[in-house]
Amino acid sequence: MLRVTPQIAIPRSEFKFTFARSPGPGGQNVNKLNTKAILRWQLDESPSLPEPVKARFRARFPTRINLAGEVMITSHEHRDQSSNVAACLERLRELLLKVAQPPKQRKATKPSAGAQRRRLEAKKKLSSKKQLRSRRADD
Repeated sequence: MLRVTPQIAIPRSEFKFTFARSPGPGGQNVNKLNTKAILRWQLDESPSLPEPVKARFRARFPTRINLAGEVMITSHEHRDQSSNVAACLERLRELLLKVAQPPKQRKATKPSAGAQRRRLEAKKKLSSKKQLRSRRADD
C-alpha cells in the first residue's frame, strides 16, 4: 500500500513493475542482473485517486504520462531491485503529494491610497527631471 496522505492510499496491486539492465558503470553486476525498476501505473483507471487529483496530475506532469495513459517512473541508482522499486514508489508519492492539495485561489487586491499617491508623485518627479533635460525652443 502506497500511502500518500491520510485520505489517499493506493494498493500495490495497481502498479506493474518491469525490470531491465541498468546503464552506466558497475562492473559485472550491471552486465548480468536486471536491477533497473520501471513502474507503470494506469492513472485514469485508478479508483484510489479522486478525480480532481487526477486532473491536477495530468495538468502538472503531462510528460510523465505516455500515450497508453500510464504513468512511468524509472529508477536505476541502487544496485538491487528492491531498493529501486522503493525509489520508484517514493518518487510517485512525491509527485502525488505536489498535486494532492488544490492550489489556493488568488484574492484580487487593490493598492492602498498611500501607495497610489506615492506612485503618482514618483511619476511626476521623474517627468519633471526629464523636462529639465530637454532643450528649450528659446535656447
